[in-house]
This record gives sequence, C-alpha cells and structure tokens, in this order.
Amino acid sequence: MIVMVNGAFGVGKSTTALQLVKQVPNAIIYDPEEVGLMLRNIIPKELKLKEERTGDFQDLELWRILVVQVAQQIVQKYRCNLIVPMTLKNKGYFDFVFEGLRNIDEHTFCFCLMASKGSIHARLAERGDEPESWAYHQTDDCIKAFSSDYFGENIDAENNNVSYIVDYIIGKLGIV
Repeated sequence: MIVMVNGAFGVGKSTTALQLVKQVPNAIIYDPEEVGLMLRNIIPKELKLKEERTGDFQDLELWRILVVQVAQQIVQKYRCNLIVPMTLKNKGYFDFVFEGLRNIDEHTFCFCLMASKGSIHARLAERGDEPESWAYHQTDDCIKAFSSDYFGENIDAENNNVSYIVDYIIGKLGIV
C-alpha cells in the first residue's frame, strides 16, 4: 500500500505521516524531498536544462523519474507500505508520480490536506520559516491548485486535529 499525503507547505503533512506510520502495518515514511535535495546537491546549474533552472527541484525531470524508481526499489527490497508526504501541485508532475506509484502498488491512495492561508502561515512561523521563505511564497499557488480534489481527496486540516485526520485516512484505507 502507498499513501500519499499532499498539501501546502506547513499544512501538517509530515505530522500526519508520522502518526500514520504508527498505524499502517509495516509502513515507512518515504519523503521525495530527500531525492530532490540530493539532485540539487549533485547537478550543477550549468547542466540543468533551461526549464529546470527554476529553483524547484520538482522541475527536474530526473526528480520525477527517481521518486518513482526509488519507491519501487524500497517496496521490492523491503516489502513495506509507504507513507509519502509531499507538496505536488503541478498536474503533470502529480499524474506522473501518482501513476508511477500506482504501477508499483494498485493500492495507492492520495489525500490532500487543506487549510487557509492564515493557518498555513501560522504553522510555517511555528516551525521557524521566515515570511520571505520559499514555502511562504508557495502558499497562494498551493491553495489555488488544491481547491479541487484533483490532487487527492481533500481533508480539512484547519478545523480537524491530526488524530481525526489520521483516523479518517485509516478508515478510508480499510485498516481495522
């Protein structure tokens, strides 16, 4: 089983993932951001294609490919379930990653945590992000993109606590 937890930066994806991994049998957290950080550290700017020079590692085609390939290798090697927190708001990138994960395991689910700009910014501040940070600047685009259920089943993360969200997801997964 693969469970994607999508949503804006600061909405509670990691907190939710940390609680989910305790309740989903044989599960680990797989954070695709780690793949992006690796690529950011090893691919020099001058090697990147023009469309990849945005400052967002998700614009690296190799990131999308490796996110799926690494997930496949983890599942094959360790026979485990994956909890995948990520902010994926580009429809093409989402489709590529979601379909790639679904090809690994047909039991792939995606939930998208939702909250208002004020709530998200308050959470970003709590975790130490500065108002000039990249995460802050992504909030409006995330809220706009996630206003539909295209990027996963929407869950209100502003008016529901983490326990409720995790219980809701566990219920949707059919875990007793």
